[in-house]
Amino acid sequence: MLQRADFLLSSPHGRDFAVDARWLQDGNAKPVVVFVHGFKGFKDWGHFDLLADFFAQHGFVFLKLNLSHNGVEPDGKDLSNMEAFGNNNFCIELDDVKTLLDYVQAGPKEIQAEEMEVNYLFLVGHSRGGGLVLLKAAEDERVSGVATWSAISDIDQRWSTEFMEKWKRDGVQYVLNGRTGRQMPLYYQLVENCQANKKRLDIAKATERLQVPVLIIHGERDETVPVQMAHDLHACNPYAELYLIPEANHSFGGSHPFTGTALPAAAREAAQKTNTFFQNAVEHHS
Repeated sequence: MLQRADFLLSSPHGRDFAVDARWLQDGNAKPVVVFVHGFKGFKDWGHFDLLADFFAQHGFVFLKLNLSHNGVEPDGKDLSNMEAFGNNNFCIELDDVKTLLDYVQAGPKEIQAEEMEVNYLFLVGHSRGGGLVLLKAAEDERVSGVATWSAISDIDQRWSTEFMEKWKRDGVQYVLNGRTGRQMPLYYQLVENCQANKKRLDIAKATERLQVPVLIIHGERDETVPVQMAHDLHACNPYAELYLIPEANHSFGGSHPFTGTALPAAAREAAQKTNTFFQNAVEHHS
């Protein structure tokens, strides 16, 4: 029977964030998968609960988190805190993932020790979260392998000089959330954080130096992150496996809210491919 645990962790950047875990309780130690959402994403988006069930049923402890400044309150289910969202940056997100990995490695009280094999820690990231897990894997030797879904290959948006000057002058720019119609702030601290941490946030260089198994999955009909970014990542690390899904869009067929009871076909294909990839990594390592 599938087990679920929900808990809160504290970000070193002053906000609590929610995590949920799924696993099949059978007394066997299982590898751990941590799933990281993207920009304007959150752990309860769309079909992500069905993804959690899929990986739990295939022999993993699956955890997904709300990054602390993604705009979802610790007890919330959707983006509501625009101040937190506007003050988010990549370094905060990397530190959030570290906080969760630390907690998992220490043995979370919500999950019985015999159910987890903490020496196998895998990361899956969607969209901006895909870039994030590549960065995290490169700086944290506890990570056993990485899968990216629709990942960005760099964080440089290539904005015009005029745009950047206006952003600096105003201190904020706004991005539209097409789903809710809400204008969401991005404070200039995001730019300053990127400029101050160029080396840490270089996704291409991080991907290049990864020694763990890397799987790059991308939909060929991605309307948000060009499929070229998957080819760029693969060029950085030819040892990585590139897997393209011809009919898949950016969210692999998912939407929010999601009313289906089964994974969309493209999401299921991505999940099956990732499951096989991680199982092979465990077998190869053991």
